[in-house]
Amino acid sequence: MNAALDTTLAALADPNRRRVVDLLARSPRQAGDLARELGLSPPTMSRHLRALRESGLVEESHPQFDARVRIYALRPEPMVHLLRWLEESERLWSEQLLAFKAHVEKTP
Repeated sequence: MNAALDTTLAALADPNRRRVVDLLARSPRQAGDLARELGLSPPTMSRHLRALRESGLVEESHPQFDARVRIYALRPEPMVHLLRWLEESERLWSEQLLAFKAHVEKTP
């Protein structure tokens, strides 16, 4: 899981890719629509979508009416792994803070 998490975090490190993820969380979209909404050139959008596809965060499909059209949608699995990691990190920090609080309260 560590390699998958590293890949997810690396893909999300770029603010434009996070914005793409935010938009795709609302609904699947075409690359051109994403580029226009984010104010990015088509080649730049293509590079970001490739990185998101390679990380597993995004998948592309083709509607039956036109195989040339690509629709991009968010894949939930990588985000589930990220959420689990964050929950575990939060649990560990909470335990540390509770232990520190108990120590401070015992100290005269």
